[in-house]
Amino acid sequence: MQNHNKIALILGAGMCFALNGVAFAQAGSAGQAGSAGQVGSAGQAGSAGQIGAPGQGSTAGRAGTSPQTGTASQGVDMPSHATGASDQAKSAGADQKFAQAAAAGSAAEIQLGQLAADKATNEKVKEFGKRMVTDHTKASDELKALASKKGMTIADTPKPKDQAMMQKMEKMSGPAFDKAYMQDMVKDHQKDVSEFQKEASSGSDPDLKAWAGTTLPILQEHLRMAKEALTAVNGSGASAKSGGSQSGGQ
Repeated sequence: MQNHNKIALILGAGMCFALNGVAFAQAGSAGQAGSAGQVGSAGQAGSAGQIGAPGQGSTAGRAGTSPQTGTASQGVDMPSHATGASDQAKSAGADQKFAQAAAAGSAAEIQLGQLAADKATNEKVKEFGKRMVTDHTKASDELKALASKKGMTIADTPKPKDQAMMQKMEKMSGPAFDKAYMQDMVKDHQKDVSEFQKEASSGSDPDLKAWAGTTLPILQEHLRMAKEALTAVNGSGASAKSGGSQSGGQ
């Protein structure tokens, strides 16, 4: 009888243990499921400051990356602002460079024009030189006033290559001078027209852009005159050679 009682107690204890184990397992599974469910919605809210207590596994999950992701996305905007500022600085630098080149170019045109007005033998070349002095003096004064208004510092002296051309032409005379001067003027004004067209269409400073636009037609007229004068110089040179050979034949 005692053995039967012992067996019954053992079986009863085992069953209780088994039942408790199942309940424990179910409770553990439920806890895990609950935790998993809460972790699934964790990305929607939560702050990192709630990470902590052992029973708050789901709260720890809500410490997610939403706030951190927001901070990261704000950081991405910063380079675009920096790029915008950099583009503005480049545009301002391009305007300054254009103004400097235009001032130096006008100074060269004035000095070479004065030289042509004095030394040229062809009347078209002489008239062209006078026109250069008049038009570029006016353009130079306008640019200086505009630069002063904007606080720009521009030098009104020719570039070294133009100074070298001036020194070379000072030693020349007659048809050789006329031809060399007009060849230089055609080349120079082709470059000027291109640069002024670019500033007039895409310059960032509205006043400088407008000045380039009003000056551009004058430069285009200069280019037309320069080509015409060069043709006249080349034609007169050919006539002189032809006349000389005929005289020699007679």
